[in-house]
Amino acid sequence: MMLRAILALLLSVAPAAALELGLPSNARVTAETVSSLDSYRLPTGRYDAGNLPARVIEGRVERRAWRIDGQGLTTMQILGPLRTQLEYAGYDILFECADTVCGGFDFRFEIEVLPAPAMYISLSDFRFLSARKDAQDHITLLVSRTGNAGYVQLVRVTGEAAENVPGVSVSDKPDGNLDGGATGVAQLLVAQGYAVLSDLDFGTGSSELSEGSYASLSALAAFMQDNPQARIALVGHTDAVGALDGNIALSRRRAASVLERLAESYDVPRERMAAEGMGYLSPVAPNTTAAGREANRRVEVVLLNTE
Repeated sequence: MMLRAILALLLSVAPAAALELGLPSNARVTAETVSSLDSYRLPTGRYDAGNLPARVIEGRVERRAWRIDGQGLTTMQILGPLRTQLEYAGYDILFECADTVCGGFDFRFEIEVLPAPAMYISLSDFRFLSARKDAQDHITLLVSRTGNAGYVQLVRVTGEAAENVPGVSVSDKPDGNLDGGATGVAQLLVAQGYAVLSDLDFGTGSSELSEGSYASLSALAAFMQDNPQARIALVGHTDAVGALDGNIALSRRRAASVLERLAESYDVPRERMAAEGMGYLSPVAPNTTAAGREANRRVEVVLLNTE
Protein backbone atom coordinates (compact mmCIF):
# COMPACT_ATOMS: atom_id res chain seq x y z
CA MET A 1 0.00 0.00 0.00
CA MET A 2 1.45 3.34 -1.03
CA LEU A 3 0.46 5.15 2.17
CA ARG A 4 2.28 2.65 4.38
CA ALA A 5 5.40 3.10 2.24
CA ILE A 6 5.08 6.86 2.68
CA LEU A 7 4.90 6.47 6.45
CA ALA A 8 7.86 4.15 6.58
CA LEU A 9 10.02 6.59 4.61
CA LEU A 10 9.00 9.73 6.48
CA LEU A 11 12.10 10.26 8.55
CA SER A 12 14.61 8.43 6.39
CA VAL A 13 16.52 11.64 5.68
CA ALA A 14 16.14 13.26 9.10
CA PRO A 15 18.96 13.42 11.64
CA ALA A 16 18.71 11.41 14.84
CA ALA A 17 16.39 13.10 17.31
CA ALA A 18 14.28 12.42 20.36
CA LEU A 19 11.11 10.46 19.66
CA GLU A 20 8.21 12.89 19.96
CA LEU A 21 4.66 11.63 20.22
CA GLY A 22 1.68 13.91 19.75
CA LEU A 23 -1.04 13.37 22.35
CA PRO A 24 -4.24 15.39 22.89
CA SER A 25 -3.71 18.70 24.70
CA ASN A 26 -5.45 17.43 27.84
CA ALA A 27 -3.11 14.43 28.27
CA ARG A 28 -1.12 14.55 31.50
CA VAL A 29 1.77 12.42 32.69
CA THR A 30 0.84 10.04 35.53
CA ALA A 31 4.11 8.08 35.79
CA GLU A 32 7.65 8.37 34.45
CA THR A 33 10.73 6.31 35.22
CA VAL A 34 14.01 5.87 33.35
CA SER A 35 16.51 3.10 34.15
CA SER A 36 19.94 3.39 32.56
CA LEU A 37 20.32 -0.42 32.61
CA ASP A 38 17.34 -2.74 32.98
CA SER A 39 15.48 -5.54 31.20
CA TYR A 40 11.99 -5.71 29.73
CA ARG A 41 9.94 -8.67 28.52
CA LEU A 42 8.56 -7.49 25.19
CA PRO A 43 5.42 -9.38 24.02
CA THR A 44 5.50 -10.47 20.38
CA GLY A 45 2.29 -12.52 20.12
CA ARG A 46 -1.07 -13.31 21.74
CA TYR A 47 -1.44 -15.33 24.92
CA ASP A 48 -2.42 -18.87 23.96
CA ALA A 49 -2.38 -22.27 25.69
CA GLY A 50 -0.60 -20.95 28.74
CA ASN A 51 2.13 -19.17 26.84
CA LEU A 52 2.87 -15.54 25.93
CA PRO A 53 5.48 -15.20 23.15
CA ALA A 54 8.01 -12.59 24.25
CA ARG A 55 11.66 -11.61 24.05
CA VAL A 56 13.75 -10.18 26.86
CA ILE A 57 15.36 -6.88 25.84
CA GLU A 58 18.13 -5.29 27.88
CA GLY A 59 19.27 -1.69 27.89
CA ARG A 60 18.01 1.74 28.83
CA VAL A 61 14.30 1.40 29.74
CA GLU A 62 11.84 4.30 29.76
CA ARG A 63 8.41 3.70 31.28
CA ARG A 64 5.75 6.40 30.95
CA ALA A 65 2.00 6.70 31.35
CA TRP A 66 -0.55 9.39 30.52
CA ARG A 67 -4.18 10.03 31.38
CA ILE A 68 -6.43 11.72 28.78
CA ASP A 69 -9.50 13.16 30.49
CA GLY A 70 -12.80 13.28 28.64
CA GLN A 71 -15.43 10.96 27.24
CA GLY A 72 -15.86 9.84 23.66
CA LEU A 73 -12.39 8.71 22.57
CA THR A 74 -12.20 4.99 21.80
CA THR A 75 -9.04 2.97 22.34
CA MET A 76 -8.66 2.79 18.54
CA GLN A 77 -8.89 6.59 18.28
CA ILE A 78 -6.13 6.86 20.90
CA LEU A 79 -3.82 4.15 19.58
CA GLY A 80 -4.28 4.75 15.84
CA PRO A 81 -2.53 8.16 15.69
CA LEU A 82 0.28 6.92 17.95
CA ARG A 83 0.83 3.91 15.68
CA THR A 84 0.95 6.23 12.68
CA GLN A 85 3.52 8.44 14.41
CA LEU A 86 5.71 5.43 15.17
CA GLU A 87 5.52 4.38 11.52
CA TYR A 88 6.35 7.98 10.57
CA ALA A 89 9.46 7.68 12.74
CA GLY A 90 10.58 4.47 11.02
CA TYR A 91 9.35 1.81 13.45
CA ASP A 92 8.11 -1.57 12.19
CA ILE A 93 5.08 -2.99 14.00
CA LEU A 94 5.97 -6.42 15.42
CA PHE A 95 2.62 -7.30 16.99
CA GLU A 96 -0.73 -5.61 17.56
CA CYS A 97 -3.92 -6.85 19.20
CA ALA A 98 -7.08 -5.85 21.07
CA ASP A 99 -8.44 -7.28 24.37
CA THR A 100 -9.86 -10.77 23.62
CA VAL A 101 -7.66 -11.21 20.55
CA CYS A 102 -4.63 -10.53 22.75
CA GLY A 103 -5.74 -13.21 25.18
CA GLY A 104 -7.89 -11.09 27.49
CA PHE A 105 -7.35 -11.53 31.21
CA ASP A 106 -4.34 -13.81 30.80
CA PHE A 107 -2.52 -11.44 28.43
CA ARG A 108 -3.14 -8.48 30.75
CA PHE A 109 -1.60 -10.23 33.71
CA GLU A 110 1.37 -11.60 31.79
CA ILE A 111 2.55 -8.19 30.59
CA GLU A 112 4.16 -5.37 32.54
CA VAL A 113 1.69 -2.64 33.56
CA LEU A 114 2.46 0.41 35.64
CA PRO A 115 0.47 0.35 38.90
CA ALA A 116 -2.80 2.21 39.43
CA PRO A 117 -3.74 5.01 39.53
CA ALA A 118 -1.01 5.85 36.99
CA MET A 119 -2.30 3.24 34.52
CA TYR A 120 -5.73 1.62 34.24
CA ILE A 121 -6.63 -1.44 32.13
CA SER A 122 -10.16 -2.50 31.28
CA LEU A 123 -10.06 -6.22 30.53
CA SER A 124 -12.78 -5.77 27.91
CA ASP A 125 -11.38 -2.66 26.22
CA PHE A 126 -7.63 -2.38 25.70
CA ARG A 127 -5.19 -2.38 22.79
CA PHE A 128 -1.50 -3.25 22.61
CA LEU A 129 1.30 -3.04 20.09
CA SER A 130 5.02 -3.69 20.05
CA ALA A 131 7.39 -2.15 17.51
CA ARG A 132 11.06 -2.08 16.58
CA LYS A 133 13.10 0.51 14.74
CA ASP A 134 16.32 -1.47 14.68
CA ALA A 135 18.11 -3.96 16.90
CA GLN A 136 18.74 -1.20 19.45
CA ASP A 137 15.28 0.40 19.73
CA HIS A 138 12.05 -1.32 20.85
CA ILE A 139 8.72 0.18 21.97
CA THR A 140 5.42 -1.09 23.35
CA LEU A 141 2.19 0.88 23.65
CA LEU A 142 -0.75 -0.14 25.84
CA VAL A 143 -4.03 1.80 25.65
CA SER A 144 -7.25 1.46 27.64
CA ARG A 145 -10.01 3.64 29.03
CA THR A 146 -12.61 4.16 31.74
CA GLY A 147 -15.96 5.87 31.28
CA ASN A 148 -14.40 9.32 31.52
CA ALA A 149 -10.70 8.99 30.66
CA GLY A 150 -8.23 7.25 28.38
CA TYR A 151 -4.88 5.82 29.48
CA VAL A 152 -1.64 5.31 27.54
CA GLN A 153 1.46 3.40 28.65
CA LEU A 154 4.69 3.50 26.68
CA VAL A 155 7.80 1.41 27.33
CA ARG A 156 10.90 2.08 25.26
CA VAL A 157 14.08 0.01 25.43
CA THR A 158 17.26 1.22 23.74
CA GLY A 159 20.42 -0.81 23.74
CA GLU A 160 22.89 2.07 23.45
CA ALA A 161 24.56 3.94 26.28
CA ALA A 162 22.08 6.11 28.15
CA GLU A 163 23.91 9.35 27.43
CA ASN A 164 23.75 8.69 23.67
CA VAL A 165 20.03 7.91 23.41
CA PRO A 166 17.45 10.69 22.96
CA GLY A 167 14.39 10.16 25.12
CA VAL A 168 10.67 10.30 24.39
CA SER A 169 9.02 13.69 24.47
CA VAL A 170 5.37 14.53 24.03
CA SER A 171 3.77 17.39 22.16
CA ASP A 172 0.22 18.51 23.01
CA LYS A 173 -0.26 20.61 19.87
CA PRO A 174 0.19 20.12 16.13
CA ASP A 175 3.75 20.38 14.86
CA GLY A 176 4.97 21.45 11.47
CA ASN A 177 3.08 24.73 11.02
CA LEU A 178 4.79 26.71 8.28
CA ASP A 179 6.05 30.25 8.77
CA GLY A 180 5.59 31.01 5.07
CA GLY A 181 9.31 31.06 4.25
CA ALA A 182 11.20 28.62 2.04
CA THR A 183 13.84 28.22 4.74
CA GLY A 184 11.18 27.24 7.28
CA VAL A 185 9.59 24.52 5.17
CA ALA A 186 13.02 23.15 4.23
CA GLN A 187 14.02 22.93 7.88
CA LEU A 188 10.80 21.16 8.82
CA LEU A 189 10.92 18.67 5.96
CA VAL A 190 14.54 17.73 6.60
CA ALA A 191 14.35 17.80 10.42
CA GLN A 192 11.07 15.93 10.97
CA GLY A 193 10.13 14.63 7.53
CA TYR A 194 6.80 16.42 7.20
CA ALA A 195 5.08 19.78 7.60
CA VAL A 196 1.50 21.00 7.89
CA LEU A 197 0.35 23.31 5.09
CA SER A 198 -1.61 25.33 7.60
CA ASP A 199 -2.82 28.25 5.47
CA LEU A 200 -4.78 26.25 2.89
CA ASP A 201 -8.50 26.93 2.53
CA PHE A 202 -11.18 24.63 1.14
CA GLY A 203 -14.81 25.57 0.72
CA THR A 204 -17.23 23.99 3.19
CA GLY A 205 -17.71 20.36 2.15
CA SER A 206 -15.57 20.95 -0.93
CA SER A 207 -12.47 19.11 -2.06
CA GLU A 208 -11.32 22.00 -4.26
CA LEU A 209 -8.63 24.34 -2.99
CA SER A 210 -9.93 27.91 -2.91
CA GLU A 211 -8.49 30.44 -5.32
CA GLY A 212 -5.69 32.72 -4.18
CA SER A 213 -2.04 32.50 -3.28
CA TYR A 214 -0.72 30.51 -0.34
CA ALA A 215 2.60 31.18 1.37
CA SER A 216 2.97 27.50 2.26
CA LEU A 217 2.73 26.43 -1.40
CA SER A 218 5.19 29.10 -2.50
CA ALA A 219 7.61 27.90 0.17
CA LEU A 220 7.12 24.27 -0.80
CA ALA A 221 7.61 25.03 -4.50
CA ALA A 222 10.83 26.87 -3.67
CA PHE A 223 12.05 23.86 -1.71
CA MET A 224 11.26 21.54 -4.63
CA GLN A 225 13.11 23.84 -7.01
CA ASP A 226 16.15 23.95 -4.73
CA ASN A 227 16.07 20.13 -4.36
CA PRO A 228 15.40 18.81 -7.87
CA GLN A 229 15.64 15.15 -6.80
CA ALA A 230 13.20 15.47 -3.91
CA ARG A 231 9.88 13.63 -4.01
CA ILE A 232 6.93 14.40 -1.75
CA ALA A 233 3.53 13.05 -0.81
CA LEU A 234 0.60 15.29 0.01
CA VAL A 235 -1.58 13.65 2.67
CA GLY A 236 -5.07 14.91 3.49
CA HIS A 237 -6.71 14.62 6.91
CA THR A 238 -10.25 15.30 8.17
CA ASP A 239 -12.08 15.62 11.46
CA ALA A 240 -14.14 12.73 12.81
CA VAL A 241 -17.52 13.89 11.51
CA GLY A 242 -19.02 11.33 9.13
CA ALA A 243 -18.09 7.83 7.98
CA LEU A 244 -14.48 6.74 7.63
CA ASP A 245 -14.69 5.75 3.96
CA GLY A 246 -16.17 9.09 2.99
CA ASN A 247 -13.58 11.00 4.99
CA ILE A 248 -10.70 9.06 3.45
CA ALA A 249 -12.05 9.81 -0.02
CA LEU A 250 -12.52 13.51 0.80
CA SER A 251 -9.06 13.83 2.31
CA ARG A 252 -7.50 12.17 -0.75
CA ARG A 253 -9.35 14.50 -3.11
CA ARG A 254 -8.15 17.54 -1.16
CA ALA A 255 -4.57 16.30 -1.31
CA ALA A 256 -4.98 15.78 -5.05
CA SER A 257 -6.31 19.34 -5.40
CA VAL A 258 -3.17 20.68 -3.70
CA LEU A 259 -1.02 18.54 -6.00
CA GLU A 260 -2.75 20.00 -9.05
CA ARG A 261 -2.28 23.56 -7.78
CA LEU A 262 1.45 22.94 -7.25
CA ALA A 263 1.73 21.49 -10.75
CA GLU A 264 -0.32 24.11 -12.57
CA SER A 265 0.56 27.31 -10.70
CA TYR A 266 4.06 26.54 -9.41
CA ASP A 267 5.40 24.22 -12.11
CA VAL A 268 6.25 21.39 -9.72
CA PRO A 269 6.44 18.19 -11.84
CA ARG A 270 3.55 15.83 -11.11
CA GLU A 271 5.85 12.80 -11.25
CA ARG A 272 7.64 14.07 -8.15
CA MET A 273 4.43 14.19 -6.12
CA ALA A 274 1.80 11.77 -4.82
CA ALA A 275 -1.56 12.37 -3.13
CA GLU A 276 -3.04 10.24 -0.34
CA GLY A 277 -5.78 10.57 2.29
CA MET A 278 -6.05 9.28 5.85
CA GLY A 279 -9.48 10.60 6.81
CA TYR A 280 -9.76 11.00 10.57
CA LEU A 281 -7.24 8.26 11.47
CA SER A 282 -4.41 10.63 12.45
CA PRO A 283 -5.79 13.51 14.53
CA VAL A 284 -3.51 16.13 16.04
CA ALA A 285 -6.15 17.43 18.47
CA PRO A 286 -9.34 16.15 20.15
CA ASN A 287 -12.36 15.94 17.84
CA THR A 288 -14.60 16.85 20.78
CA THR A 289 -14.11 20.60 20.30
CA ALA A 290 -14.59 22.93 17.33
CA ALA A 291 -10.97 24.09 17.58
CA GLY A 292 -9.74 20.50 17.62
CA ARG A 293 -11.80 19.53 14.58
CA GLU A 294 -10.48 22.56 12.70
CA ALA A 295 -6.88 21.58 13.51
CA ASN A 296 -7.52 18.03 12.31
CA ARG A 297 -8.76 19.25 8.92
CA ARG A 298 -5.42 19.73 7.21
CA VAL A 299 -3.08 18.73 4.40
CA GLU A 300 0.47 17.67 5.23
CA VAL A 301 3.49 17.38 2.97
CA VAL A 302 5.68 14.32 3.56
CA LEU A 303 9.26 14.16 2.31
CA LEU A 304 9.92 10.82 0.61
CA ASN A 305 13.53 11.33 -0.45
CA THR A 306 16.13 13.92 -1.38
CA GLU A 307 18.23 11.80 -3.76
